[in-house]
Amino acid sequence: MEGDGVMGDPRAVAVVRAALEEDIDTGDATTRALVDPQIEATAVLLTREPCRVAGVGVGQTAFLCVDASLRIETLRPDGHAAAAGDVLMTLRGRAASILTAERTALNFMQRLCGIATLTARFVEAVKPYGTLILDTRKTTPNLRLFEKYAVTCGGGVNHRFGLYDRVLIKDNHRRLWLGGDPDRLDLAVAAARKAYPALAVEVEVESEAECVSALRGKPEWIMLDNMDCGLMRTCVALCRGKAKTEASGGITLDRAREVAATGVDAISLGCLTHSAPAVDLSLEWSWD
Repeated sequence: MEGDGVMGDPRAVAVVRAALEEDIDTGDATTRALVDPQIEATAVLLTREPCRVAGVGVGQTAFLCVDASLRIETLRPDGHAAAAGDVLMTLRGRAASILTAERTALNFMQRLCGIATLTARFVEAVKPYGTLILDTRKTTPNLRLFEKYAVTCGGGVNHRFGLYDRVLIKDNHRRLWLGGDPDRLDLAVAAARKAYPALAVEVEVESEAECVSALRGKPEWIMLDNMDCGLMRTCVALCRGKAKTEASGGITLDRAREVAATGVDAISLGCLTHSAPAVDLSLEWSWD
């Protein structure tokens, strides 16, 4: 199958099957009532607005789970730009099968294209500075595989995938750190390093003093949370050669270039996955 993308992961296939079951349940009543199951047709799946493509393999999987005999051709692969009116894929086979899978396939693809498109806009905004655009864990439950994949289709980079693959010490952790001094972030880094020596350690800081304290512990990353650009520049200078820096906290597209100019290595953005508008996609019959 062309454009597999994230669908090489069996967990992703299971999610698509569950989505189809949610929609179809005991059967597609309208299609069964009105459409001859043996009629064959050709359909095109197109975008009605400019976008960055993501989720072609997810859409294909939805169609093929309903009917493995459908013949699908990808015209705009994941990661490519598409203009309004561009056809992303064509489908040939039983018309009833295409109708039954249509909404599930489009639901996945319109969301993933939206995430990729928003990510690409941020990537373009910071391009002169080489700043990484990172996602977060602010994803739709059970759709993280897809949404983080869509970020990469837009040119972004995945931050930690879950709670298990990086230590990220935030203010709420420090307040509950038993026996620990919340102002001695270096000791928190040491405690995390001892417990999970194979994982990178990142510390969230909100002031210059916290940055200095965290750096004494030699973490891999310092997260500069909700800072103005002046303070951010100060902390970036302190971290240079010692730890990588990540700006975080309500950074908008209008402000991204200004933040990147401070010299941070990366900007993390929850909006990529929790607020990206869906792209307007449509499936139409082709009578050519």
